[in-house]
Amino acid sequence: MKKIHVGFLLSYDYELLKKSLPTVYQDADRIFLARDKELRTWKGQTFTIDSAFYDWLKAFDVDDKIEIYEDDFYVPELSTMENDTRERTMLSQKMGIGNWLIQVDSDEYFIDFKKFVADLRKYDHYLDNPEKNKIQIFAFWLIIYKYTQNGILYVDQPQKAVFATNYPNYTQARRTSERVIYVDSLVLHESVARSESELRFKIENWSHNVDVNPDFLDKWIQVDETNYEQMTDYYYIEPERWKKLSYFPTHDIAEIKNFMAGSANLKITKTFIALKNFGQWFKFLFK
Repeated sequence: MKKIHVGFLLSYDYELLKKSLPTVYQDADRIFLARDKELRTWKGQTFTIDSAFYDWLKAFDVDDKIEIYEDDFYVPELSTMENDTRERTMLSQKMGIGNWLIQVDSDEYFIDFKKFVADLRKYDHYLDNPEKNKIQIFAFWLIIYKYTQNGILYVDQPQKAVFATNYPNYTQARRTSERVIYVDSLVLHESVARSESELRFKIENWSHNVDVNPDFLDKWIQVDETNYEQMTDYYYIEPERWKKLSYFPTHDIAEIKNFMAGSANLKITKTFIALKNFGQWFKFLFK
């Protein structure tokens, strides 16, 4: 118990796991890949996984810590969001209550997972009786919005996102309704950064498929490094939540990490974290 267990969803964007798995592998005790037994999305569309991916996975897993968890994750009577939440709940139950239950999507890349684990370990006492001391751990996304010809457009402010819990009573995807503890880890999130055809498939099949703003895709197609400063409101549901984009003049993830380290706009201060955590502590003090 009290292990670092990390879960991923093995689905139509499985190739991205070749980038996300290496960022957590060394510091995870066990990794679980949840795969629908009929290879169906949350909407019920089928997908395929090239056998070469499993060859890569076998070669990559030098410490034999990756397990494929196969189950029936699609229920036709449920919405895509309900199927999303159900699969994540089943995955975390498989990972084992009493461990840190970390869920990372295939398009999310930790900048420093070792630090995230070290921060998580400060709260190990919440694993002693998790059902009576439920918490969720938030870090921050740097959202990659679109790959352009010469670089990357990204949302210009870090966005909070949940990655771990001690008790998986999820209410929406991997969110619970419990007290939040914030840590200052940054995670690159490719989000809607796909080819147009891949993005169209994602929009149809992800858990937000009924929520997407009808103007989102047209704006996504139009924007590039030459005009992003003349446009605004980029979020795919409530556009104003992603007010502005900024630009990295590179496609190299390593260079992006170096750029982030020197960008004041992307820094998450200790004061900010302390205030957020005090607010959450006070909010749940009498609950």
